Amino acid sequence: MNQATVTTFPLTDDVRQALEVTLRGVDELLPQDDWTKKLARSAATGQPLRIKLGLDPTAPDIHLGHTVVLNKMRQLQDLGHQVIFLIGDFTTLIGDPSGRNSTRPPLTPEQIKANAETYYTQAAKVLDPARTEIRYNSEWCDPLGTRGMIELAAKYTVARMMERNDFHQRFTQGNSISLHEFLYPLLQGYDSVALKADLELGGTDQKFNLLMGRHLQQEWGQEPQCVLTMPLLVGLDGVDKMSKSKHNYIGITEDANSMFAKVLSISDTLMWDWYTLLSFKSLAEIAALKREVEGGRNPKDAKVLLAKEITTRFHSAAAADAAEADFHNRSRGGIPDEIPEVQLSGAPLGIGALLKQANLAPSTSEANRLIDGGGVRVDGSVVSDRGLKLDAGSYVLQVGKRKFARVQLD
Repeated sequence: MNQATVTTFPLTDDVRQALEVTLRGVDELLPQDDWTKKLARSAATGQPLRIKLGLDPTAPDIHLGHTVVLNKMRQLQDLGHQVIFLIGDFTTLIGDPSGRNSTRPPLTPEQIKANAETYYTQAAKVLDPARTEIRYNSEWCDPLGTRGMIELAAKYTVARMMERNDFHQRFTQGNSISLHEFLYPLLQGYDSVALKADLELGGTDQKFNLLMGRHLQQEWGQEPQCVLTMPLLVGLDGVDKMSKSKHNYIGITEDANSMFAKVLSISDTLMWDWYTLLSFKSLAEIAALKREVEGGRNPKDAKVLLAKEITTRFHSAAAADAAEADFHNRSRGGIPDEIPEVQLSGAPLGIGALLKQANLAPSTSEANRLIDGGGVRVDGSVVSDRGLKLDAGSYVLQVGKRKFARVQLD
C-alpha cells in the first residue's frame, strides 16, 4: 500500500467503530493495519471503499452458509461503502477447485445462465439492492483472449501455485490436476484488478484465491486489496460445513415453516456460532442472551428467537409467527392446516409403496427404515409393521415431525 496516501488520516471513534463492525465473527483480516488506514482515508475524504464478493453460480439456490459473507457485506454497506456482488459466470466455466480432491466438473453455459438469473434476486434478501453494484466477470475475462491469458499466467509461478493446500494434497496423493484449474485463482485475482477492489470477502477455503488478488493488483500497479475470510457455517448435522451435497443446509427460498423448524433442530452449542454469523443482533445483545441461558433460561427460548429472526428476514414477521405456531402444533402431534393432497390407486397398497408414491420417502427400502425407526404415522398412530396394507380410503400420513400428506387411496 502507498503509505504516503494513508498515514495522514486520523483514527477517529467512527473509524474504530467501523473496524469493530468489520472484525465481528471474522476468521482473518489481512493486513488489518492496511484496512484500518483505508477506513481512515475513506472517513476523511468521504470516498466509499470498494468491497467485492464473488460467487460462482454452480447451483440455482443460495443457502444460509452463503449468507455469512453476505451479512458481512451488508454490515459494511450500512457503513456507507460500495459493495460489488460479482457473479462468476466466466470462472464457473472452469470450476473452483478450492477444497476439492478431484477436478470439479464444469457447468455448461446454459446451466450457468439459469443459475445466475436467480442468484442476485436471492442475495437481495440480505443486501440493499439500491446500493449494490452487480457485475459479471465475463465482462473482462472474455476480452482477455489467448494473448491476455498467457500474460496473466506469466504473473505467477507453478511452484507458488503448488503451495496451495488442495493442489499440494492432490499432487502428493497421485490425484489428477488439470492445467485449466491453475487458471481459476489467477482469474479470480484478476477480477480484483478489473474492479479496483479495496477489500475482498470469502470463506476460509478461499484464502489462497483472495491473496492472489493482492498479488495481481500489485503487478498492475494498484493499491492491493485487503482480505477478509469468514468461518464456514457448520450445517444442521453439527459436523460438516453447510452444503447442498451434504444435505445439511437451509435454502433461503425454503418455505417459512421448514426454515423455522430446521433452525430449531440445531444443537444448543451450535446455536451461538449461528448467532454470531447469522444474526443482526449486536454482540452485546447476544452476550446478554447467552448469560441468561447460562443462568437457567431454557436454551430453546434463545433458539426460537434466532429461528424467528432468520425466518422474518427471508419471509416476514407474520410468516415467522405462523411458522412458530405450526411448529408448536406439530410438536403436540397436531396436523398442519395446509398439507399436500395426493390421489393414489391400487388399494390395498403396502405402506412402503404408499410412502414412496406419496413422495414421503425416496424408496420403499428407505420407507421400511423409517418404519423401523418409529418415524411413520397413519392418522396419528405409529406404524410398526412393514407389511401393513391400507384399504381404499382417506389417510393422513406423517414422516418425522415435518413431512405430511393427505392421501386419497382408491
